[in-house]
Amino acid sequence: MQEYIDFFQQNLILFLIWLSLFFALIVHFIKSYNILYKEITTSEAVLLMNRENGIIIDIRSQDKFKKGHIINSVNILPLDLKKGNLGNLINYKSRPIIVVCETGNSSKESAHLLIKSKFKKVNVLKNGLIAWKEDNIPLISNNII
Repeated sequence: MQEYIDFFQQNLILFLIWLSLFFALIVHFIKSYNILYKEITTSEAVLLMNRENGIIIDIRSQDKFKKGHIINSVNILPLDLKKGNLGNLINYKSRPIIVVCETGNSSKESAHLLIKSKFKKVNVLKNGLIAWKEDNIPLISNNII
């Protein structure tokens, strides 16, 4: 036992680095275990839309939404979700919800807000519309030429 104490005293910085990495790993596992939404790929999103009547919630700005969005998606801003202004989404609490943003990063916070609002099946599109475009899945536009 004395050997360990001597080792830790002689290598204090190394021990502290190891200890902090160990705790960071534990925190990471606890956080990932408590996530209540699922991160899905574009193909999984299409399956949810087609087979389970999934609803796409696009949280981008209205301008970006008008330039190109997933068919039948609903545009709701994150600020509206924070305020609890869910509009017609209240009727779809039991249907799969797929939250979409440009990159997939900001949609996670909106997914948490929907879970707090008692939505059952909340999903986040992994890498957002960037992945959608990379997979060559079409977008529709509200722009009139």
